[in-house]
Amino acid sequence: MQGLEQDRVEEFWAEVAERGTPLVEAVGDGDVWLTFLYRATDAVGGVSVFGGPAGWDAPGNQMRRLDGTDVWYLTVRVRGDLRCTYRLAVDDVDEPDLDWRERTADWFADPLNPATFVFPADEALGSDETVVSLIELPDAPKQPWIAPRTDGPRGELVQYAHRSEILDNERRIWVYTPPGYQPDDEPYPLFVFFDGDTLRGPMPVDTILDNLIADGRIPSTVGVLIDSLTQEIRDRELPCGAPFLEYLTDELLPWVREKYRITTDPARTIVAGQSHGGQAAAFAGLRRPDVFGNVISQSGSFWWRPDDDPEHEWLTRQYAESERRPVRFYLEAGLMERGLTPDHGPSILVANRHLRTILRIKGYDLQYAEYNGGHDYACWRGSLADALIALTR
Repeated sequence: MQGLEQDRVEEFWAEVAERGTPLVEAVGDGDVWLTFLYRATDAVGGVSVFGGPAGWDAPGNQMRRLDGTDVWYLTVRVRGDLRCTYRLAVDDVDEPDLDWRERTADWFADPLNPATFVFPADEALGSDETVVSLIELPDAPKQPWIAPRTDGPRGELVQYAHRSEILDNERRIWVYTPPGYQPDDEPYPLFVFFDGDTLRGPMPVDTILDNLIADGRIPSTVGVLIDSLTQEIRDRELPCGAPFLEYLTDELLPWVREKYRITTDPARTIVAGQSHGGQAAAFAGLRRPDVFGNVISQSGSFWWRPDDDPEHEWLTRQYAESERRPVRFYLEAGLMERGLTPDHGPSILVANRHLRTILRIKGYDLQYAEYNGGHDYACWRGSLADALIALTR
């Protein structure tokens, strides 16, 4: 009997290897059962799924072992338009004093899922290559502008080093010029993008601009992509950082204008970012609408508060208490961004809904969207194109 049962387990794993994981089974009403699997060839104490519908915390993200087998599994019900990334961990240790990078060093992509999403190594940032697993269910929104085209015109991307006296640091800056760029043309629309280092992997901004311009969805645009240096510097500079905004307006953009033909019209200038970058973009729109007339915020960290303020959602309160600025918004958040934020703050989804409501009450020109996913570049890279189209109409 035991031999027969083992044969069935082997048949099961052979079928899984052919189908790939997670397993997808229709439930009805557009929902599916999503089953994550792991084959434990050695004795393990536990297997966890991190990211996507499994979330980030035990016990909800922990797999169960099928008694008497090497099969570990976790099944969740999700909508059929899910797009997300995730990793697995064996015997994960969650200790309060454990450094996040140290903890996640042993997490790995699902060996049974052939679809992956790669964050390349970046020597300048001191980061190693990270591979995560990708889920894109059949009804997930299409992302037609993220892949390079072999037969289409391409813009030029030039990397510079730019030093700031205001911030007392030097960073990489990438400038994108569209196909056919001419320095004596009329000033080009401007797109300013935070966390520009991500263009090397999860956010192919130059390719997205190439394709949108080629399809006539946006005008020929110059892009300025700004490196965040390190995580510590990013966390210090981007969250409603007045010095960083001063750097943008008083040092960086004047320097770019000396080299490139770009507009000074805020109505033709877009500032964009994700997470703290989305928050920084909204802060720029509030404080300097004379420079930035269009804001793209993807999963903005609007839960944030200064260290000396006991109340979360500081920036939302500033918008509520200020006169309406001549700024247009594209605001989005993921339906899976429901976890508590630092110091028991509201989730990213809730905080974005709060800001959405305030902007509508104040009469801002706003397009708001929610996607079925989490805090995830796999989602943002597609909807960035939607945002650019919306704000250049």
